Amino acid sequence: MELVVLNTSGKETGKKVTLDESVFGIEPNKHAVYLEVKQYLAAQRQGTHKSKERSEITASTKKLKKQKGSGSARYGDIKSPTFRGGGRVFGPKPRDYRFKLNKALKRLAKKSVLSQKMRDNSIKIVEGLSIAAPKTKDFVTILNALSLNDKKSLFILPDTNKNVYLSSRNLPKTKVMKFNEISSYDLINAGEIVFLEGAVEKFQENLKK
Repeated sequence: MELVVLNTSGKETGKKVTLDESVFGIEPNKHAVYLEVKQYLAAQRQGTHKSKERSEITASTKKLKKQKGSGSARYGDIKSPTFRGGGRVFGPKPRDYRFKLNKALKRLAKKSVLSQKMRDNSIKIVEGLSIAAPKTKDFVTILNALSLNDKKSLFILPDTNKNVYLSSRNLPKTKVMKFNEISSYDLINAGEIVFLEGAVEKFQENLKK
């Protein structure tokens, strides 16, 4: 399985990169993808929600009326959940929503997404990005050359590149990440995935560990 390497002008360079069939050519496992996306979204939750229970309400504890003889239901104090302003029964409490997944399953999820993207022809490989200074205008020029100006795109870098990151930061449909920071959610959320030439080998090696 091979992909042609493009330059930043969108032209073919004549070079090709061989992709590993075990990473880009497997049968996608939808359940593995679902679990990793669920884990990613759960980890984003703050979990700071809280409502007061009956014992936490500040109010009078005086019994509202006598226990018997009124002909209606018996009442305790005004903090009862049946009254407005009373405590809430089984309300939310602060909690951590994160949960663990095995590394093998997370690797399978990434391989599944990449394989589906490969089937959809949504993966490109670019020779390299060299931006002298952080300029959004320069990055937009590259996006236009690659026909990505109106699409959600994820650029995967082999190494940290501050100028490339800063140049793309103001573009809402573009995300730039290093190869070892990627989750299945990032891959799914991008319409087009753009690997820099050196990132493909590192990404494939990272998924085989």
